[in-house]
Amino acid sequence: MSPSALPLAAAPANPHFGRLGGREAIVRLVDAFYRAMDTRPDARVIRAMHEPDLTHTRRVLVDYLCEWTGGPKAYSAQRGAPMLRRRHQPFDIDASARDAWMACMRQALTEVVTDEGLRAELETAFWKIADFIRNTETHGERRPHPGRPMEVHPHATPLTHASAVSSPPHQPESLS
Repeated sequence: MSPSALPLAAAPANPHFGRLGGREAIVRLVDAFYRAMDTRPDARVIRAMHEPDLTHTRRVLVDYLCEWTGGPKAYSAQRGAPMLRRRHQPFDIDASARDAWMACMRQALTEVVTDEGLRAELETAFWKIADFIRNTETHGERRPHPGRPMEVHPHATPLTHASAVSSPPHQPESLS
C-alpha cells in the first residue's frame, strides 16, 4: 500500500457535547450559571459586568459552549474566532472575579451534570479558561497576556525565556 493510500486518522472530536446531553443540557447549564450569578453575593461584581437583560448574553454563551464542547459551530460562524481574552479586555477581571465566575460555574455544573467524571473534566477546563481571561492583578495593575507575544515567531524563543540564556548543553545524568 502506498503512503498516499493510507487512511488519514481524523483528529479526535471533543466528546463533551454528547456526554453532556447536547444543546438542551448546555442551555440548562447556562441558565443555572446565570441564576447563580444573579443570586450569589460573591458574584455581584461579575454580574455588574453584564447587561441587566441577559437574553443576548445567554444565547452567545450557549453557542460558544456548544462549539467548545464539540457541538455545532454556530458561535464561530456568527462571531468569528472566540478570542476570549480580547473580548473580555474591557472588564477588570482579577483573581476575585475569576473565583466568583468559577463559583457560579461550579454551582451550575453540580446542578446540571450528574456524571462526576465529566463534571470534574469540565471544571478543570473551565478553570483554565477563567484564569486565562484574568487580566488584572489583585492590586489593580494590568496582567500581561499569558500567551506568546505577537512579535515572537512560532519557533523562536523569546529573549526573556530562561532557555535563551547561553548555557552549556544539558548532559543527561548517568544511570549508574
